[in-house]
Amino acid sequence: MLVIRQRLPLQAHWDAELQLTHEARSKTRLRCFSATGEEVGLFLERGQPPLQEGDCLQAEDGRIVRVRARAERLLHVTCVSPFELTRAAYHLGNRHVALQLGDGWLRLPEDHVLQAMLEQLGARVEPLEAPYQPEQGAYGGGHHHSHAGEAQFSYAPRLHQFGVRP
Repeated sequence: MLVIRQRLPLQAHWDAELQLTHEARSKTRLRCFSATGEEVGLFLERGQPPLQEGDCLQAEDGRIVRVRARAERLLHVTCVSPFELTRAAYHLGNRHVALQLGDGWLRLPEDHVLQAMLEQLGARVEPLEAPYQPEQGAYGGGHHHSHAGEAQFSYAPRLHQFGVRP
């Protein structure tokens, strides 16, 4: 088994590839297979952002492994105006749906209930198979709720530091 424990900066060459869905790229512990069928065990540091298309990893045997975003069944959402697209994004965000954002479009995992809601709002919704790379979130550092006193959760938001002035 190819064991991977470390992330690397972008590399010019690689020895193997992992094709992973967004859900799989979000895990720090995962048993999967390389593009050539070799068994792979991921044991990455917890609390890091999900792996992205093109990220590189270092295997224990020295090989460099490149991450590829596997195509997934998505909904591609467009609207007649920027206001309507913003409205659709608001309603999806209100339901804590992770979104991939593009110029004049949104993408989300296929879901018939959300599709019906979007169509009721007047959005045009088309099924699509494509790599899914949703926004990371404004605060970074992974998902958490208040855990005051727990050191691994005591980090300042990356975009905003409320009450702090430069």
